[in-house]
Amino acid sequence: QVQLVESGGGLVQAGGSLRLSCAASGRTTSNYIMGWFRQAPGKGREFVAAIRWSGASTYYADSVKGRFTISKDNAKNMVYLQMNSLKPDDTAVYHCAADRQGTTWGNLVGYDYWGPGTQVTVSS
Repeated sequence: QVQLVESGGGLVQAGGSLRLSCAASGRTTSNYIMGWFRQAPGKGREFVAAIRWSGASTYYADSVKGRFTISKDNAKNMVYLQMNSLKPDDTAVYHCAADRQGTTWGNLVGYDYWGPGTQVTVSS
């Protein structure tokens, strides 16, 4: 079992930056993929970015490429999402998730564990 808790959300003006953090507790293995998803009001949950727990493989949604960067600190069991050049369309609740099998990447169905989320609001 893995527990995930996000932090770092808040209110920011368009063009600004935020750094989200995800603290993972419990047993994670090198095969895990850690992902960030977001859900805006009235919309479905969508993929943002993912990283494999071992190595440096990453994967991004087209909408955030060049603006967001996912990273990790294995020693601290932390995953981060650096968000730059934020737009009002980035407003959403951001969730951290873990895929035990390490095969899913952008498909939310394959993720086994989810955090409660942190709110990001970007004002115009």
